[in-house]
Amino acid sequence: MGGRVTPEHLSQMSFFPRGMSAANRATAATEPQQAQGVMTPAPVPPQPRPPPPRNRVAEEAPRMLTLSPTREELWTRAESLAWRLSAELGMPVRLSVTDNRSTMVSFRRGGNALALRLHHMFLDAPEPVVRAVADYAGRGHRGAGGILDEYIRGQQPRIRQVRRETDADLNARGRCFDLQALYDGVNAAHFQGLIQARIGWGRMPPRRRRKSIRLGVYDHQTREIRIHPALDSPEVPAFFVEFIVFHEMLHQLFPSNARGGRRVHHPRAFRERERTFPHYAAALRWERENLGVLLRG
Repeated sequence: MGGRVTPEHLSQMSFFPRGMSAANRATAATEPQQAQGVMTPAPVPPQPRPPPPRNRVAEEAPRMLTLSPTREELWTRAESLAWRLSAELGMPVRLSVTDNRSTMVSFRRGGNALALRLHHMFLDAPEPVVRAVADYAGRGHRGAGGILDEYIRGQQPRIRQVRRETDADLNARGRCFDLQALYDGVNAAHFQGLIQARIGWGRMPPRRRRKSIRLGVYDHQTREIRIHPALDSPEVPAFFVEFIVFHEMLHQLFPSNARGGRRVHHPRAFRERERTFPHYAAALRWERENLGVLLRG
């Protein structure tokens, strides 16, 4: 059984709480950020600053550069969190710490252990938030999701806002479809050109049998839309690709929200607007009748 709250990952290293037996140890794996160097400029003689021009907008406060935690510090903090969660739940906890932009909490319960992925913001979480993680991921108490949502909202500055250089670049031109042209047409026809996002084809996943497929994804942090490359095929009609692009663009207008302790990714207003797509019924029918084609793509 799995689940996620909600914002890929770096090289992992494993953490094993000291003193636990092999049968009951809580393990943790972390994905450390690369340390940022702080350059010290040569001293410059002080000079009087000219008075600011009138009507000038105040400049934004400069960004402070800080060194990332060392490997040993991350080890200690992740080990401590794994211990706290394991003690709270009375079971081993396998913990991975991420620097994701969109998924803050995800988990999978299996056997007598919990596999848990947490954003690094949770390494410093207070005890009530740790208990909420244990309740939500370990005990399945959906009501604890509200506590996690509130904590995540308060930690927004710690969520990486920009793409790393290692993130795949967006390429909109495919073999059969130019996503940028489709996006521009949908934006003009249905959104008065107000949607601001980049679009491109996602990476082709490994060739294997699939039981499900995610045809598109929208990243709120980077305003990027990625479409599954299985749709870049002559077997797929253009109106269906347009519908998937339209669907992902709607996420910018109708973000997911928390309701009753769970996150709703497609609120009622989203679904109502989605039905206004001219080929809505035809798109759903084509998807239903051709799911096998998409899963093989």
